[in-house]
Amino acid sequence: MPEPTRTTPSASVPPTGRPSPLAPYLRLFRIPGALAFTVGNLIARLPMGMFSVSAVIMIAGARGSYALAGGVTATGMAATAVVGPWTARLVDRYGQARVAVPATVFAALGAVGLVVCVYGGAPGWTLFAAYGATATTPNTGGMSRARWAYLLKDDPAALHTANSFEQAADELCFMLGPVFAAFLCSAVFPEAGTLVGAVLMVTGVLIFAGQRSTQPPVDGPRAAGAPLRAPGMPTLLGAFLATGAVFGAMEVVTIAFADAQGHRSAAGVVLALQAAGSCAAGLLFGTLRFAGPPERRMGVCVAAMAVLLMLPLLAAGLTGSLVLLAGTLLVAGMATAPTMVTGMTLVQHRTPPGRLNEGMTLAVTALLGGIATGSATGGWLVEHAPSTATGYLVPVAAAAIALLVLLPGAVRRHGGER
Repeated sequence: MPEPTRTTPSASVPPTGRPSPLAPYLRLFRIPGALAFTVGNLIARLPMGMFSVSAVIMIAGARGSYALAGGVTATGMAATAVVGPWTARLVDRYGQARVAVPATVFAALGAVGLVVCVYGGAPGWTLFAAYGATATTPNTGGMSRARWAYLLKDDPAALHTANSFEQAADELCFMLGPVFAAFLCSAVFPEAGTLVGAVLMVTGVLIFAGQRSTQPPVDGPRAAGAPLRAPGMPTLLGAFLATGAVFGAMEVVTIAFADAQGHRSAAGVVLALQAAGSCAAGLLFGTLRFAGPPERRMGVCVAAMAVLLMLPLLAAGLTGSLVLLAGTLLVAGMATAPTMVTGMTLVQHRTPPGRLNEGMTLAVTALLGGIATGSATGGWLVEHAPSTATGYLVPVAAAAIALLVLLPGAVRRHGGER
């Protein structure tokens, strides 16, 4: 396996002698094969923000039931949480290309099968089975981070930049994916979002898997150590679970708040602003260099997230203004990417060698579980509280719980260094 090439700092300095803000990112894509696998990964990752919205629009339109649509997508999320770590374990054992391609094809067939079942008059249970088959979709974001971890194993600063880029890419895909899906389903035909998403996913994974020179080596079936049992991992996964609850609650409560204001159609734009703030903060975060252990930095990021999440609560509760709420969500979102970047860095540090894809997928699984919990809790609170704005207490509480989960480990790490 060829070693990654290095670029000198002078290659990123413009004639003025002042380093470009993009210099750390330009260095990344000078590594042979990096640009190609990144392009493939972005194409494959965009559908992750498309499938759920596309399925809801398609099923609700054809069967006239949002309850059925929501049940099908929730089942798919639960199936992904169960199947995802097993798929990732196979990736670690046999290699990204050998596992990701067939797993993606199987998931795409599930998506196509859903379209056939919806419009073929098949019984309702077949919709759950077809959408559940998409759970084999590999964690392309995790595989991309694993490649960066291999290529930049001797350059922690560049790896920090790469992790920041990947988080910004996540935010961008989940910001654009639902918008693109809604456009396809409304402007073309209801099945278009699902079908286009399946084509993009397969195409992207084929491009990604074709870049063999950047693929991490396979340690084989004897790769030691279960990521779930690695020191510090259970605590970190607990923090990811609580952080996922922030995301899930924020989405449901914001939609409910916009609906109560008579502007439900604006909810997507408001949520996109939160993702935009996170994306911008992630890119900026990748250009910064930090001293001290990442455990301490993770605590600071989560604390900042908890404080900034007070802003939407205050804006919604005191003013009732959707415009002001949008502005506060933009600001609050700026703490999300640094938290996720630092958390994924800790996953890379704590996961045993040869099991990185599995470790990354466990983090994503914890996030999915948190999103489901946050969505349910936020939905219940906006239904039963006197004011819809009260629902914004859920993301604040979830961020506080994440901080409480992390603090003991951060204190022990800090004490051990003195």
